[in-house]
Amino acid sequence: MIPSYFMAHGAPSLVLDEVDYTRFLKKFAQSMPVKPKAIVLFSAHWEENTQTVSDVDTYSTIYDFGGFQPELYEMTYPASGDHAIAEQIQALFGKHGIDSVRDEQRGLDHGAWAVLKLVYPDADIPVVALSVNRYLTNEQQYEIGKALAELREQDVLIVGSGGTVHNLRRVNWGAEAADSWAEGFDNWLQDKLETWDTEELFRYRELAPYGQEAVPTNEHFIPLLLAMGAGDRTREAKLLHRSYQYGNLSLSCWQFS
Repeated sequence: MIPSYFMAHGAPSLVLDEVDYTRFLKKFAQSMPVKPKAIVLFSAHWEENTQTVSDVDTYSTIYDFGGFQPELYEMTYPASGDHAIAEQIQALFGKHGIDSVRDEQRGLDHGAWAVLKLVYPDADIPVVALSVNRYLTNEQQYEIGKALAELREQDVLIVGSGGTVHNLRRVNWGAEAADSWAEGFDNWLQDKLETWDTEELFRYRELAPYGQEAVPTNEHFIPLLLAMGAGDRTREAKLLHRSYQYGNLSLSCWQFS
């Protein structure tokens, strides 16, 4: 059974960077027990009030950013969709009382394609992109991921793409070391994930040190809860990588076995 994963996508320029995290992602596929049949990916950059499931033939590439290197706007990730998996996902959501709709047009935003291009650069694995909804409770986010858990038994890779510390007002573009407050939040988070303490984890905004500073808005944190929910059956969390860019923009990868 393939684990589910949370992967930080950092700044859009991450795909061009040569840092420890990108080197980790480029080797990630080698650690997988099998090549996934499909990839189901929740992106922090696709927000909808109703859970939306992509159902396209071939994805276009969305450049949902500005002011970065010109070569970023020339990159594409023409992955195919998977109609059967999209239908199965909707059926699973329905089984668990989760309303969903399908989208037959939207391409992949950088929260999806920047990570996928580093991990599976050939775009040869079908992808089903899923939206996030910032207005649900943390318990509801977890349940959405949990509803998809059985896909892991079919060699489907479930990924949540976001960031645990994501406060663009606090980034320091010239920083060489990580800010202590960002590390403090991530250390607290690591403890709650490794002990699978969902009761406290769901209250991170009030209980975690620097919780509101690390997560000023929750759309980038939600994918972590979704990926974790998909690992509910065995409840084993493992930190595979953690580093920082620009002082406090966290670049982490969590595995939920």
